[in-house]
Amino acid sequence: MTRISILSPDDMNNEQRAVIDASKANGRPHGGPFWAYIRNPKLMQNIQNLGACIADSTLSAREQQIVTLTVARFWGANYPWAVQCRNALKVGLTQQEIDAINARGALPTDNKRELLAHQIANELLADKGLCDATYASAEATFSTEELVALVARVGSFSMTCCTANAFDITPPDDAPARLKA
Repeated sequence: MTRISILSPDDMNNEQRAVIDASKANGRPHGGPFWAYIRNPKLMQNIQNLGACIADSTLSAREQQIVTLTVARFWGANYPWAVQCRNALKVGLTQQEIDAINARGALPTDNKRELLAHQIANELLADKGLCDATYASAEATFSTEELVALVARVGSFSMTCCTANAFDITPPDDAPARLKA
C-alpha cells in the first residue's frame, strides 16, 4: 500500500496544480513516484525536464528501455517496473527480452548496442563504475553524447526507483507486469 497520500486537485496549492496540469497537457508522467514529487513542485518540474532532456538523444527507444528496465530490476521497484514494461512493449522489446531482464539473465538479442547498454547499466549499478574494458567498448560503440545520456538515465531512473521504494508506491492490482522475487 502506498505510504504517501495521493493529493487530489483540491488538496494541491496553485503551484502544484499548475505542474500537474502541465504534466497532463504534455503527456508527461504524473502518477507513481510523482505523487511524492508533487510535494515539491519545482523538483517535479525539474525531474520531468531532466527526463525529457535525457530521452532526447540518439539512443534508440529500445536501448533506453533496456536501461530503464535494468535499473528498475536492480532496485526491485515494482511500480516503475510495471509501467516501464508497458512502455518497453510499445517500443518493440519482446516479452522474452523483458523476462530475461526480470530474471537477471542474459539479454536475448544479437544487437551489440543493446547488449552493451544492458551491460553498462548492470555494471554501473553493481560495481559503482565501469571497468576499463567496458568503458573502451562503450567509447567505441556509442558517441560521447549517447554514453553521457545512457549513464544519466541510469542515475535519474535510480532516483525514480528509490522514490517508489521509499514511499512503497505499488502498481495497481490490474498491472500485468510483476517483478520476480
